[in-house]
Amino acid sequence: MRVLLPRLLHRRWTAVLTAVVLLASGFTAMTASGAESGCRVDYTVNKWTGGYTAQIKVTNLGPALNGWRVTWTYTGDQQVTSAWNATVTQTGGSVVAVNTSSNGALAAGGSADFGLQGTWRSADPAPSGFSLNGAPCGGDGTPPPTTPPTTPPPTTPPSADCGSAVICSDFEDQTGPAPSGAWQFTAPDCQGTGTAAVDTAVAHSGNRSLRVDGGTGYCNHAFVASTADLSSVGPVMYVRMWVRHTTALPAAHVTFVSLPDSSQAGRSLRVGGQNGSLQWNRESDDATLPAQSPVGVALSRPLPTGTWQCLRFAIDTTAPGLDTWLGDEQIPGLHADGVPTQDIDQQWLARTAPPRPTALRLGWESYGTGDDTLWFDDVTVGSAPIGC
Repeated sequence: MRVLLPRLLHRRWTAVLTAVVLLASGFTAMTASGAESGCRVDYTVNKWTGGYTAQIKVTNLGPALNGWRVTWTYTGDQQVTSAWNATVTQTGGSVVAVNTSSNGALAAGGSADFGLQGTWRSADPAPSGFSLNGAPCGGDGTPPPTTPPTTPPPTTPPSADCGSAVICSDFEDQTGPAPSGAWQFTAPDCQGTGTAAVDTAVAHSGNRSLRVDGGTGYCNHAFVASTADLSSVGPVMYVRMWVRHTTALPAAHVTFVSLPDSSQAGRSLRVGGQNGSLQWNRESDDATLPAQSPVGVALSRPLPTGTWQCLRFAIDTTAPGLDTWLGDEQIPGLHADGVPTQDIDQQWLARTAPPRPTALRLGWESYGTGDDTLWFDDVTVGSAPIGC
């Protein structure tokens, strides 16, 4: 479901901040730079009425840094609501972005990318006053200090250990070629050519994984269902799995994770793809997260092929809250926080009843075109955050 957006144009200006509006698409690109200043910031914003996302790239033109802190000022009424690849806080118009535990090293000439999502009501002018570790990006030529920022480090990522999780499976207990015991083959609606097996040739850890060969067409459903009852997991349900597949997600709607949901009378919350990128789908009303507009699709991510990917979900069972991570990246288009955001979750939040998943199924379901071979391993479901 990859939809290509217009290429964002960047223009390098010296010691000034400006904005360039690209056609009528809502994209604005701006640069704060100056080779003598020790840093450069490229700020690219995609905005709509009442909301925006921004992709920010900071380039260190001074000595290597062990920790970075980017600051800027909003002169409108913008308000940051979430961020990825950085810890972002805001006080009034002043914004501070601090590196995560995985991207704090910034070599001379190196750069770091992070992003954020926010809202605005009356005005959304370009930000100003970018600085790196206290030194302006453009100005008197003073390079950034080499000491780490004084802001406290971000929260430690959740452990990959199962802890008290209700499901904790690496499939090493599977003894035959067909799923058995705690995992059972199922075709929820109709069964065709799709198959599932225990694979001893491909695994993320150990020697076994679940393999699903999913066929194209509506009646080729093939899933492996956990026998665990998830109806009491919460109040937030955390799901972590490693998944590998062979064929890029198609333009048509497909599903590879299905969670029967008692709030939908047993119909499912579904994770899959459409228009080439990851999406959530609600079976009862066919709502999607994000909305399948070009802007919404661009805020999701494809599921890379040929490699193991860590996919994580957090599902709030008391309110319509949902988050999704691919590796350590929180995917902005797969985030619902209860406040409708155009092109993301307005459609999703049309239904106010919080989800109550009761089971987990892994497999393949195609509603048009698209087949795939997938492997699942190291699957965990519990009431505490679970890392990769």
